[in-house]
Amino acid sequence: MSDLKEKLKSDLKEAMKAKDVIKRDTIRFLMSALKQVEVDERKELSDEDIVKIIQKSAKQREDSMKQYKDAGRDDLYQKEQNELNILKSYLPKQLDDEEIRAVVSNVIQKTGATSMKDIGKVMGMAIKECGSRADGKRINAIVKELLS
Repeated sequence: MSDLKEKLKSDLKEAMKAKDVIKRDTIRFLMSALKQVEVDERKELSDEDIVKIIQKSAKQREDSMKQYKDAGRDDLYQKEQNELNILKSYLPKQLDDEEIRAVVSNVIQKTGATSMKDIGKVMGMAIKECGSRADGKRINAIVKELLS
């Protein structure tokens, strides 16, 4: 079993003992999503697969937060924010904009990209190099900034 899955299980037990309802429910939801993928795809998930699922869940929380904020539902916004913070604690440390800029600059040099026509090549390599440590939207914004 993967290390991340083990950590989730132990954190779930701790949350239950501490009666931390938000953390308990968030981890349960996440474990349910992991189990669903394992059953659907009939495979044991690696840490990398689990990180992708956590990122997807985090992105869903961010989208919900935006909608709740727009609707003036601060109670639901705060609930989603708390869940997002818990999910982010299981993700690898994210690169800051300067680190992403350095990776993208390096990729641009490697590929010889000069204009926006080359954005596909640059994005592909930049996403591979950053991996799960940077969001695609942030990478895209920096690539556009450097290529324009």
